[in-house]
Amino acid sequence: MNTPLVPLAPLARTRVLLVDDDPDLLRLLSIRLKASGFDTRCTASGDAALAALAAQRPDILVTDLRMPGMDGLALFDAVRQHDLSLPVIVLTAHGNIPEAIEATRRGVCGYLTKPYDAADLIAQIERAVGQAGAPRPPVENEAWRADILTRSPAMEDFLQQARLVAASEVSVFISGPSGAGKELAARALHKASPRAARPFVAINCGAMPENLLESELFGHVKGAFTGAHRDHDGLFQAARGGTLFLDEIGDMPTPLQVKLLRVLEEREVRPVGATRSVPVDVRIVSATHRDLNAARAEGRFRDDLYYRLNVVGLSIPALAERREDIPLLAQHFLQRLATRYQRPVTALSPEAMDLLVAAHWPGNVRQLLNVIEQTVALATTPVIPPALVQRALQEESGAIESFEEARRRFERDYLVRLMRLTGGNVAQAARLAQRNRTEFYRLLSRHHLEAGAFKPEADTAAG
Repeated sequence: MNTPLVPLAPLARTRVLLVDDDPDLLRLLSIRLKASGFDTRCTASGDAALAALAAQRPDILVTDLRMPGMDGLALFDAVRQHDLSLPVIVLTAHGNIPEAIEATRRGVCGYLTKPYDAADLIAQIERAVGQAGAPRPPVENEAWRADILTRSPAMEDFLQQARLVAASEVSVFISGPSGAGKELAARALHKASPRAARPFVAINCGAMPENLLESELFGHVKGAFTGAHRDHDGLFQAARGGTLFLDEIGDMPTPLQVKLLRVLEEREVRPVGATRSVPVDVRIVSATHRDLNAARAEGRFRDDLYYRLNVVGLSIPALAERREDIPLLAQHFLQRLATRYQRPVTALSPEAMDLLVAAHWPGNVRQLLNVIEQTVALATTPVIPPALVQRALQEESGAIESFEEARRRFERDYLVRLMRLTGGNVAQAARLAQRNRTEFYRLLSRHHLEAGAFKPEADTAAG
């Protein structure tokens, strides 16, 4: 490693994660990369590298091949289970060439033998990052994803894949649970594409009956059916030059799937009642929360249409898989809704935020928005308390409280009614409850109830 170090000034501070169990080599490598303008993080094992990846996605991973515990190939396999686009370079000793060749066969983008030349490593990093579509573009070019708030590595990986595929013309299929933000992701993909200046048109294929959906998609001519008083351009024509987003495509009736397939194959539509077809130029992005593999197996979704739509498949993570985004989204929704409803609400209490982060979120981001909207509407203080969040979560999820929670709530309500009935007289309340005074005081204390608070105001003033 005697080659003079020449700073290459990589763009946008390429982030490199280094993995090596040799602390001296790791430190030297980090110094050299930092001197060349790279943003480096160091870890000494495969497990530590996976933890670092979960916290922040780098632009490239450089790992030693032979390490105790999880070696470089095992680390590569673990990374590929969650991230298909992260470039990986392997460093290996001369005696491990066959393993390095195996690593390349499995998808590692490059390897270097020790002792390696620093300039060669930097060149490999820049080449690999460039081929992967990184380094990240400058901030001013991030407008395409401005509506998606995230600090989650899982969501960042999804967005990186979306950005990569946006430049092409292939059809994209977005899978993920309801409420996770599939339409927002489709809009972002459109904004990152060469079609960004043209229309983005969305339709929910599960929200319309078959005959109306056909007319909306393909259009109709005057007199095609009762009520068709004039020619109507369909959404394929409305999206001319842009992107057509077919949401909940899994709910499309089978006869209409056949007609959609013909449009995708021939690149032209025939409006309902028309005798001639019209050329169309649109990019198709589709999405569903349904399991299309199961639907295909049961004959409810056509295989040929599936392969036409799913040229590139992207899976958007559920909110429960990116909990680090919950505080960010919650505060954003709170500020927006407080302004809309002119409510003097500024924040959620730490306890309320803890409840949000720990919740199950079967309804994903849409459910989070509904919970925040309810708490803002009912809030009487600038800071939202945990009780409002708990109530909203239970109503949103339709959750049934546990037996212990129900018993605790009943017990407290029962004690409050007794104390109000007796005007705070503990002896009388204990007799009505058929409990001795000591036990009754203990019950009051458990629920943080004070007898004096229930005494008539005149008695309190006299005391």
